[in-house]
Amino acid sequence: MTNAARTRPAQAPQTRERILHAALERFSAKGFDGATTREIAARADANVGLLKYYFGDKLSLWRAAVDLAFEELRAGLGDLPREAAAADDRERIRLLIRRLVRYVGKHPEFVRLMHEEGKRPGERMRWLVDRHVKPFYQTTIQWVEGAQQRGLLPANIAPLHLHYILVGSIDLIFHQAAECKRLTGQDPTDDAMIEAHADAIEAIFLRAPVEDDAG
Repeated sequence: MTNAARTRPAQAPQTRERILHAALERFSAKGFDGATTREIAARADANVGLLKYYFGDKLSLWRAAVDLAFEELRAGLGDLPREAAAADDRERIRLLIRRLVRYVGKHPEFVRLMHEEGKRPGERMRWLVDRHVKPFYQTTIQWVEGAQQRGLLPANIAPLHLHYILVGSIDLIFHQAAECKRLTGQDPTDDAMIEAHADAIEAIFLRAPVEDDAG
Protein backbone atom coordinates (compact mmCIF):
# COMPACT_ATOMS: atom_id res chain seq x y z
CA MET A 1 0.00 0.00 0.00
CA THR A 2 1.34 3.44 -0.91
CA ASN A 3 1.76 6.34 1.51
CA ALA A 4 -1.01 8.18 -0.35
CA ALA A 5 -3.39 5.26 0.07
CA ARG A 6 -2.64 4.96 3.79
CA THR A 7 -3.36 8.67 4.26
CA ARG A 8 -6.77 8.71 2.57
CA PRO A 9 -9.15 6.97 5.02
CA ALA A 10 -8.33 8.66 8.32
CA GLN A 11 -6.88 11.99 7.24
CA ALA A 12 -8.57 12.70 3.91
CA PRO A 13 -10.60 15.83 4.85
CA GLN A 14 -7.75 17.43 6.80
CA THR A 15 -5.17 16.60 4.15
CA ARG A 16 -7.32 17.93 1.33
CA GLU A 17 -7.94 21.17 3.25
CA ARG A 18 -4.23 21.60 3.98
CA ILE A 19 -3.44 21.13 0.31
CA LEU A 20 -6.05 23.70 -0.72
CA HIS A 21 -4.79 26.32 1.73
CA ALA A 22 -1.20 25.69 0.67
CA ALA A 23 -2.22 25.97 -2.98
CA LEU A 24 -4.09 29.22 -2.35
CA GLU A 25 -1.07 30.71 -0.62
CA ARG A 26 1.37 29.63 -3.35
CA PHE A 27 -0.85 30.60 -6.28
CA SER A 28 -1.49 34.02 -4.73
CA ALA A 29 2.21 34.58 -4.01
CA LYS A 30 3.76 33.24 -7.22
CA GLY A 31 0.95 32.98 -9.75
CA PHE A 32 -0.27 29.87 -11.51
CA ASP A 33 2.85 29.42 -13.62
CA GLY A 34 5.29 30.21 -10.81
CA ALA A 35 3.79 27.88 -8.21
CA THR A 36 4.74 24.22 -8.51
CA THR A 37 2.84 21.20 -7.29
CA ARG A 38 6.00 20.05 -5.54
CA GLU A 39 6.24 23.16 -3.36
CA ILE A 40 2.49 23.11 -2.71
CA ALA A 41 2.78 19.52 -1.53
CA ALA A 42 5.75 20.38 0.67
CA ARG A 43 3.93 23.33 2.25
CA ALA A 44 0.91 21.08 2.91
CA ASP A 45 3.13 18.35 4.39
CA ALA A 46 1.82 15.97 1.75
CA ASN A 47 3.23 14.29 -1.32
CA VAL A 48 2.63 15.10 -4.97
CA GLY A 49 0.74 11.84 -5.41
CA LEU A 50 -1.94 13.08 -3.02
CA LEU A 51 -2.38 16.26 -5.05
CA LYS A 52 -2.96 14.16 -8.14
CA TYR A 53 -5.30 11.83 -6.24
CA TYR A 54 -7.53 14.62 -4.90
CA PHE A 55 -7.41 17.09 -7.78
CA GLY A 56 -6.03 15.38 -10.87
CA ASP A 57 -4.02 18.18 -12.40
CA LYS A 58 -2.68 21.62 -11.53
CA LEU A 59 -5.53 23.54 -13.15
CA SER A 60 -8.14 21.56 -11.22
CA LEU A 61 -6.19 22.23 -8.02
CA TRP A 62 -6.14 25.95 -8.83
CA ARG A 63 -9.89 25.97 -9.43
CA ALA A 64 -10.54 24.15 -6.15
CA ALA A 65 -8.32 26.65 -4.32
CA VAL A 66 -10.23 29.57 -5.86
CA ASP A 67 -13.53 27.95 -4.89
CA LEU A 68 -12.20 27.70 -1.33
CA ALA A 69 -11.18 31.37 -1.35
CA PHE A 70 -14.68 32.45 -2.33
CA GLU A 71 -16.29 30.07 0.16
CA GLU A 72 -14.22 31.75 2.87
CA LEU A 73 -15.15 35.18 1.50
CA ARG A 74 -18.85 34.34 1.72
CA ALA A 75 -18.33 33.07 5.26
CA GLY A 76 -16.51 36.31 6.10
CA LEU A 77 -19.37 38.38 4.71
CA GLY A 78 -21.71 36.52 7.05
CA ASP A 79 -25.43 36.94 6.52
CA LEU A 80 -24.91 40.00 4.33
CA PRO A 81 -27.51 39.11 1.65
CA ARG A 82 -30.30 38.77 4.23
CA GLU A 83 -29.20 41.84 6.17
CA ALA A 84 -28.88 43.88 2.98
CA ALA A 85 -32.36 42.85 1.83
CA ALA A 86 -33.80 44.37 5.00
CA ALA A 87 -31.59 47.49 4.92
CA ASP A 88 -31.82 50.82 3.13
CA ASP A 89 -29.41 51.81 0.35
CA ARG A 90 -26.91 53.51 2.64
CA GLU A 91 -26.80 50.62 5.07
CA ARG A 92 -26.21 48.12 2.25
CA ILE A 93 -23.10 49.97 1.10
CA ARG A 94 -21.94 50.45 4.68
CA LEU A 95 -22.27 46.74 5.45
CA LEU A 96 -20.49 45.83 2.21
CA ILE A 97 -17.56 48.12 3.01
CA ARG A 98 -17.23 46.88 6.60
CA ARG A 99 -17.40 43.19 5.81
CA LEU A 100 -15.07 43.37 2.80
CA VAL A 101 -12.44 45.43 4.60
CA ARG A 102 -12.47 43.08 7.56
CA TYR A 103 -12.19 40.02 5.34
CA VAL A 104 -9.41 41.17 3.02
CA GLY A 105 -7.52 42.71 5.93
CA LYS A 106 -7.14 39.24 7.40
CA HIS A 107 -6.85 37.38 4.07
CA PRO A 108 -4.29 39.24 1.92
CA GLU A 109 -3.81 36.08 -0.12
CA PHE A 110 -7.30 36.65 -1.55
CA VAL A 111 -6.33 40.13 -2.72
CA ARG A 112 -3.07 38.90 -4.25
CA LEU A 113 -4.88 36.10 -6.08
CA MET A 114 -7.45 38.49 -7.56
CA HIS A 115 -4.76 40.92 -8.69
CA GLU A 116 -2.67 38.12 -10.16
CA GLU A 117 -5.46 36.54 -12.19
CA GLY A 118 -7.33 39.70 -13.13
CA LYS A 119 -4.46 41.39 -14.93
CA ARG A 120 -4.26 39.14 -17.98
CA PRO A 121 -6.80 37.50 -20.32
CA GLY A 122 -7.03 33.76 -20.53
CA GLU A 123 -8.97 30.66 -19.56
CA ARG A 124 -8.41 31.03 -15.81
CA MET A 125 -9.50 34.68 -15.77
CA ARG A 126 -12.65 33.88 -17.76
CA TRP A 127 -13.52 31.00 -15.43
CA LEU A 128 -12.89 33.12 -12.33
CA VAL A 129 -15.01 36.02 -13.58
CA ASP A 130 -17.90 33.90 -14.83
CA ARG A 131 -18.05 31.60 -11.81
CA HIS A 132 -17.33 33.97 -8.93
CA VAL A 133 -16.73 37.62 -9.76
CA LYS A 134 -19.70 38.34 -12.02
CA PRO A 135 -22.42 37.45 -9.46
CA PHE A 136 -20.70 39.63 -6.87
CA TYR A 137 -20.28 42.46 -9.38
CA GLN A 138 -23.94 42.34 -10.43
CA THR A 139 -25.11 42.59 -6.83
CA THR A 140 -22.70 45.42 -6.07
CA ILE A 141 -23.83 47.36 -9.13
CA GLN A 142 -27.46 47.09 -8.00
CA TRP A 143 -26.55 48.46 -4.58
CA VAL A 144 -24.45 51.25 -6.10
CA GLU A 145 -27.29 52.28 -8.40
CA GLY A 146 -29.67 52.35 -5.44
CA ALA A 147 -27.25 54.57 -3.52
CA GLN A 148 -26.96 56.85 -6.55
CA GLN A 149 -30.73 57.22 -6.75
CA ARG A 150 -30.78 58.22 -3.08
CA GLY A 151 -28.06 60.81 -3.65
CA LEU A 152 -25.54 58.91 -1.53
CA LEU A 153 -23.14 58.40 -4.45
CA PRO A 154 -22.54 60.71 -7.44
CA ALA A 155 -25.17 60.08 -10.10
CA ASN A 156 -22.94 61.34 -12.91
CA ILE A 157 -20.34 58.58 -12.47
CA ALA A 158 -20.96 55.23 -14.17
CA PRO A 159 -21.60 52.46 -11.63
CA LEU A 160 -18.78 50.34 -13.06
CA HIS A 161 -16.28 53.09 -12.16
CA LEU A 162 -17.69 53.37 -8.66
CA HIS A 163 -17.42 49.59 -8.30
CA TYR A 164 -13.71 49.56 -9.17
CA ILE A 165 -12.99 52.67 -7.12
CA LEU A 166 -14.67 51.05 -4.13
CA VAL A 167 -12.94 47.69 -4.53
CA GLY A 168 -9.58 49.35 -5.15
CA SER A 169 -9.89 51.57 -2.09
CA ILE A 170 -10.73 48.53 0.02
CA ASP A 171 -7.94 46.20 -1.01
CA LEU A 172 -4.92 48.27 -2.11
CA ILE A 173 -3.56 48.96 1.37
CA PHE A 174 -3.58 45.22 2.12
CA HIS A 175 -2.07 44.28 -1.23
CA GLN A 176 0.69 46.82 -0.53
CA ALA A 177 1.01 45.95 3.17
CA ALA A 178 4.81 45.71 3.08
CA GLU A 179 5.04 49.14 1.46
CA CYS A 180 2.62 50.60 4.00
CA LYS A 181 4.71 49.24 6.89
CA ARG A 182 7.89 50.70 5.40
CA LEU A 183 6.33 54.09 4.68
CA THR A 184 4.36 54.58 7.87
CA GLY A 185 5.61 52.08 10.41
CA GLN A 186 2.06 50.80 10.76
CA ASP A 187 0.74 47.34 9.93
CA PRO A 188 -2.52 47.64 7.96
CA THR A 189 -3.52 44.13 9.04
CA ASP A 190 -3.72 45.12 12.72
CA ASP A 191 -7.31 45.11 13.96
CA ALA A 192 -7.31 48.83 14.78
CA MET A 193 -5.91 49.72 11.35
CA ILE A 194 -8.51 47.55 9.62
CA GLU A 195 -11.32 49.35 11.44
CA ALA A 196 -9.76 52.76 10.74
CA HIS A 197 -9.52 51.90 7.05
CA ALA A 198 -13.19 50.88 6.99
CA ASP A 199 -14.08 54.14 8.77
CA ALA A 200 -12.20 56.16 6.15
CA ILE A 201 -13.81 54.45 3.16
CA GLU A 202 -17.26 54.73 4.68
CA ALA A 203 -16.79 58.44 5.37
CA ILE A 204 -15.58 59.10 1.82
CA PHE A 205 -18.15 57.02 -0.03
CA LEU A 206 -21.21 57.73 2.06
CA ARG A 207 -20.37 61.35 2.81
CA ALA A 208 -21.62 61.13 6.37
CA PRO A 209 -20.10 60.94 9.85
CA VAL A 210 -18.95 57.43 10.68
CA GLU A 211 -21.09 55.74 13.30
CA ASP A 212 -20.01 52.98 15.64
CA ASP A 213 -20.44 49.68 13.81
CA ALA A 214 -21.96 46.58 15.28
CA GLY A 215 -22.24 44.74 11.97
